[in-house]
Amino acid sequence: MKILKWIAVLMAGALVVIQFIRPPRNTPDGNPTNDIGMIFNVPPDVQHILRTSCYDCHSNTTMYPWYAEVQPIGWWLNNHIQEAKRELNFSEFASYRLRRQFIKLQQIADEVSEDEMPLPSYLIIHTDAKLSPQQKERLVAWTTTVRDSIKAVHSEDSLSRQR
Repeated sequence: MKILKWIAVLMAGALVVIQFIRPPRNTPDGNPTNDIGMIFNVPPDVQHILRTSCYDCHSNTTMYPWYAEVQPIGWWLNNHIQEAKRELNFSEFASYRLRRQFIKLQQIADEVSEDEMPLPSYLIIHTDAKLSPQQKERLVAWTTTVRDSIKAVHSEDSLSRQR
């Protein structure tokens, strides 16, 4: 029984200590020149959808919930955000090669259409990020319009993945 008390004390102590080990915050660098809105027309309604449902994980502007201050949850969130930004970062979209932009736009449409994004785990707390059928349609239509505008200027061969 004494050993259980020592384990409990050590675990409580470890929980206190890890509160001081914090991951870096995902905050904007103040230079929005690479944001998707700098190279493509993003209508206000689409911008609202992106900011409400995508930007927390897929941009340099995360709005952190209160529980991000509690470790190890903060570490998990930081890891999730870093992985999401490696996959797609709207704040860096203009720096992508044109082929990558073209492919990412299609992936956005596919994942939204197939209810893969936003993630169900994100929607548990962020209920306002859930996309209505109309919002999904609007986002998919916008990505199609942007892709069509790219195809009008560049050959489709130069935009497709090499097999």
